[in-house]
Amino acid sequence: MEYKNIVVAVDGSEAAEKAFQKSLDIAKRNHARLILAHVVDSRTFATAEAYDRTLSERAEEYAKELLYSYVENAKTAGVNDLLRCIEYGSPKVKIAKDIAGNFKADLIICGATGMNAVERFLIGSVSESITRYASCDVLVVR
Repeated sequence: MEYKNIVVAVDGSEAAEKAFQKSLDIAKRNHARLILAHVVDSRTFATAEAYDRTLSERAEEYAKELLYSYVENAKTAGVNDLLRCIEYGSPKVKIAKDIAGNFKADLIICGATGMNAVERFLIGSVSESITRYASCDVLVVR
């Protein structure tokens, strides 16, 4: 089976960087389109935004800069069939359902989280949610 549309979830973390590097290799081997996806978790600053209205603007600016740097790195590595996607909401839902569905993804690549066991128990990890709800293959990179 050859992958055609690969979504890689990036957030600037070390885990996301490893997932991104792995996605470059897979995209090249499969001659696939790489969709660089970043979800601004708007729930995390919804309450604080009552005091600082620039939070969402700064989050969006960070997302654009982040994706720009990933695009440049991908082009340097020889991957030119690229799309960028910035969404707002819960990464757990957006990546597995909305983004993967909108781009007809046949593979989602994400980094494993660095959360400890207590945090995973209380809130669950994004990568765990993606593997549970995605309708396509998922690669969690350690």
